[in-house]
Amino acid sequence: MSYPSSYRFTKEHEWIEANGTEATIGITDHAQHLLGDIVFVDLPKVGAALKQKESFGSVESVKAVSDVYAPASGEVTAINEDLTSAPEKINEDANGTWLIKATLSNPSDLDSLLNAAAYEQYVSEETGH
Repeated sequence: MSYPSSYRFTKEHEWIEANGTEATIGITDHAQHLLGDIVFVDLPKVGAALKQKESFGSVESVKAVSDVYAPASGEVTAINEDLTSAPEKINEDANGTWLIKATLSNPSDLDSLLNAAAYEQYVSEETGH
């Protein structure tokens, strides 16, 4: 699996694509693969505060419930309402299915995240492949 070069990644397997202070956040293809069939997504309300590295929601699969962590601090500006009735969209296209959109309060938070090549290397080391 290749990851979009315009994304940044956390070691907890979230991705973020930012344009200035506007950002879109999701979970990686590797994360959805580990979770298996996703059956429920719990997302914050619009206006909720995000703090980098803190949980803002969860993704439930047939295997487990996993917290989702904010790659950067800011405020939620939109949630993906489609996931309420169709959470399996994450399994179908994790790189293209966003969870939330946010306005970043400190865009320099992105400097601490992995680029696509570093994330692929991290996953490779984590899985041994």
